[in-house]
Amino acid sequence: MAKIEFRNVVKRFGDVEVIPDMNLVIEDGEFVALLGPSGCGKSTSLFMLAGIYVPSGGELLFDGHVVNEVEARDRNVGIVFQSYALYPHMSVRDNILFPLRFKKTPRDEALGRVKGAADLVRVAELLERKPSELSGGQQQRVALARALVKEPQLLLLDEPLSNLDATLRLSMRTEIKSLQEKLGVTTVLVTHDQIEATTMADRIICMRAGRIEQIGTPDDLYLRPASLFVASFIGSPPINLIAGEAQGGTVAVNGAKFPVEGASGAVTVGLRPEHLRFGDSGFTGHIVQIEPMGREILYVVETGIGIIRVLEQGSSATHATGEKVKIGFSPENSLVFETAHQKLLPGAHVHAPA
Repeated sequence: MAKIEFRNVVKRFGDVEVIPDMNLVIEDGEFVALLGPSGCGKSTSLFMLAGIYVPSGGELLFDGHVVNEVEARDRNVGIVFQSYALYPHMSVRDNILFPLRFKKTPRDEALGRVKGAADLVRVAELLERKPSELSGGQQQRVALARALVKEPQLLLLDEPLSNLDATLRLSMRTEIKSLQEKLGVTTVLVTHDQIEATTMADRIICMRAGRIEQIGTPDDLYLRPASLFVASFIGSPPINLIAGEAQGGTVAVNGAKFPVEGASGAVTVGLRPEHLRFGDSGFTGHIVQIEPMGREILYVVETGIGIIRVLEQGSSATHATGEKVKIGFSPENSLVFETAHQKLLPGAHVHAPA
């Protein structure tokens, strides 16, 4: 397996600088996710690891060795693409076997490794079929077997679950994570889906406009987002954001005031829908929409400080559209950001109105 390092890595396409200066260490055997919206540079970073793109500057290292100029076929990297990229005219066996042709692996050894990889991802009974005869989940497993048959030191997953239905995505998340833990292979997942990142990865590298916004465990990014961007990107339903002015121990929002600690000036308060509750105190408002979500109910509440979303456990709504309610929360569940720089103010909290 491999320890991966980006040292001041830059990637340009003509005059466009996609990755301005990337510094990152991925430990041997670690499972990390590059998470962010389209255009943030996550796929570009993965393609540099794969050897598809060459860095425009800086150094990319595998186990301390610079690999900037090492060709893709010589890096011993396995990659699973979003489209799976299976050869339609080849059988499943030949698709899995294909990467070993470049390594000039003896035929008997190669076929043994194909069988081992197929057994590992549970497609051994499909070896004679063509890709057109497979379901989406089966094609995904074949693509994974093809990546693993090389016994790679680095496994790259480029949006591997985006073409699957919701139920299959859930089961494949579990399978890929279990497989990675079993093999101990260093793995990099590229995704825009925060659920995939938080359920599968040991650490998440949240990216924005070619730069790393925050690195941490899923809990770090959810409970202690370093910026408004991370707070907005992590969490479903998305966080409620309330802009106001903090002064003299209170935050003023649209004429309403409520207590604040550790903040002054223009701030943005973040309150996650799942941390809010209906009660006898708090923001006053009325319910304008109810969205059943299976095991949870999402209420859209119009208040004096704007629209607030509240997530309540349970499959049946306990409140009705038009009902007047009060929304409370615990101060420790509030997040306060400096609006100017969009950075978290550690230790700052707000209190719900009495």
